[in-house]
Amino acid sequence: MWSFFARDPVKDFNYDILPDTQETSGIWTLHRGKRKTGGEPVSVFVYEMSAGTEEQTQLAKAAFKRMKTLRHPNILAYVDGLETEKSLYLVTEQVTPLATHLKAQSERGGSGELEVSWGLHQIVKALSFLVNDGHLLHNNLGIWAVFVDRAGEWKLGGLDHMTPENGDASTLLPSAKDVHPDMDKYEPPESPNSGEKWAGDVWRLGCLIWEVFNGPLPRASSLRSLGKIPKSLVPHYCELVGANARARPNPARFLQNCKAPGGFLSNSFVESNLFLEEIQIKDPAEKQQFFQDLSENLDSFPEDFCKHKVLPQLLTAFEFGNAGAVVLTPLFKVGKFLCAEEYQQKIIPVIVKMFSSTDRAMRIRLLQQMEHFIQYLNEAAVNSQIFPHVVHGFTDTNPAIREQTVKSMLLLAPKLNESNLNQELMRHFARLQARDEQGPIRCNTTVCLGKIAPYLNAGTRQRVLISAFSRATKDPFPASRAAGVLGFAATHNYYSVMESAARVLPTLSTLTVDPDKSVRDQAFKAIKSFLTKLETVSEDPSKLVEIEKDVMSSAQPAGAAASWAGWAVTGVSSLTSKLIRTGPAAEGVGPAENRPSGAGAGTGSFGAGSQVTQGVPVGEQLKTAKLRAREQAELAKKKREERRKELEAKRAERKAAKGPLKLGARKLD
Repeated sequence: MWSFFARDPVKDFNYDILPDTQETSGIWTLHRGKRKTGGEPVSVFVYEMSAGTEEQTQLAKAAFKRMKTLRHPNILAYVDGLETEKSLYLVTEQVTPLATHLKAQSERGGSGELEVSWGLHQIVKALSFLVNDGHLLHNNLGIWAVFVDRAGEWKLGGLDHMTPENGDASTLLPSAKDVHPDMDKYEPPESPNSGEKWAGDVWRLGCLIWEVFNGPLPRASSLRSLGKIPKSLVPHYCELVGANARARPNPARFLQNCKAPGGFLSNSFVESNLFLEEIQIKDPAEKQQFFQDLSENLDSFPEDFCKHKVLPQLLTAFEFGNAGAVVLTPLFKVGKFLCAEEYQQKIIPVIVKMFSSTDRAMRIRLLQQMEHFIQYLNEAAVNSQIFPHVVHGFTDTNPAIREQTVKSMLLLAPKLNESNLNQELMRHFARLQARDEQGPIRCNTTVCLGKIAPYLNAGTRQRVLISAFSRATKDPFPASRAAGVLGFAATHNYYSVMESAARVLPTLSTLTVDPDKSVRDQAFKAIKSFLTKLETVSEDPSKLVEIEKDVMSSAQPAGAAASWAGWAVTGVSSLTSKLIRTGPAAEGVGPAENRPSGAGAGTGSFGAGSQVTQGVPVGEQLKTAKLRAREQAELAKKKREERRKELEAKRAERKAAKGPLKLGARKLD
């Protein structure tokens, strides 16, 4: 009767074993599984009592007990377990047998030495812990006892034959070769207890290294053939499989030898992993330097390692470690490995939070890296959480931030709503183009306006474009004038035939006598383009509708402005950064010339009130331009001379101040 009410413990088990995922792992069968409540993936090792011998059951129960009590970062982590009369269920973190992992890697091109070096480091570290700290002997080390988690970390398992180093007869377990006769080739050649306590495990470590690089070991004598073992590892490998059991190194010493300069474990990947393991105790300066160097190294690191080990550390460093802008570059590099869903879940919340930061370095780095994450940002987040913070950059006192903010609008504009794009952004663009003291920033504002024109609504285009580009053609900075001309040319389809004839062409005509040759050349090209359009309509008035079809068209969706490639912002971008860094005078543009004149700066918004001055004779314009250039050259020369005299005076004062001290020092000597 009581058996009727008895509950099956397997049904109450908190984990589901996925079907068709069985894989042999020694006396166990390895299955993929998941937690019933949260769905977290796990691995489940199952041992069926009825299928094994008495010796195997003894080994399985011993391993089950060891796994519950043994904890180390490099040893397979116990999660849960269940023991019934029929079976043993051992739940661990999700892992793959090393042999399966290496086979999959070889199909994709093979595991790199960096990944293998860190994997061996982990296994040797686990072995050192068992031998030196736990006073335990593994007795079953081999490729079958190593597992790989989703981050590519190697974990030591296979604890079936583990015994205390000084265990009595009652604690001894059957040896691996007693249970599996084909394991005899992995046994060391000496008799038991003839060397150091670690001699047997270290020999098997040598066998593991051989199989990692060369595949399954056919026979014990094959260990003499090095095969594909790297040269930097060969001397240390030979110590492991040496005939003299007493000469085999302690695992800790082997680890130390391989990490020496030039050793197999002396590389950036191992060093980065070791730093990440101890990152919580590192000081802020060390963390800053590490993240700076990490960005350069990530390209050579395994993808799984970047996703599952580096990324969590980067997110933690930003969230709790005050790492700041330095984590952005490696963060976006790792982001390339994520799918869209993972990116939304892990990185976008951090990016949104970063935009609210007052750290200037953070803000400019975000703007510079925006191309890496803009496609993952939805319009709601851009308009409500990101754009309100970005617009502060338009009024920042740092020219580099203003410039980068302008350029970021190329990416943000397709996602901005009606109000932010056609009102708020146009207001900031008008102020920058008319009043910013940096010519390159005024130039880039004009460039950006032309690029985002397809996203503006028809009313805004009618109100803004001609006035803005006309203002740019009167800018004292030559590149800005050229940008205004190119802006007219690139947006020609948004102007009616009447506007082209009455407003655009007169503006362009004045630039045919511009002091700058490149501006004149661009003006002539643009004029020819507009004249061709007017001639086409004159010859065939029926084509007017086709030519003016875009004038009142609605804003275009993202990607519609792809044709705007004729004059990219990149060329002006390099010019901008150079001018901001060296100052206007370094490019032959004086301070007065690098600032908008009163005529160009009189309005704070893109209106229709900006008209081109007409009626000035060409000869007078050229004469005035030459005179102004000569005055500016003389002014610059005068300033340089004053600066030189000032530096000489300061140098003389320092020399006079140091004289008596030197004489006094000689007397004391």
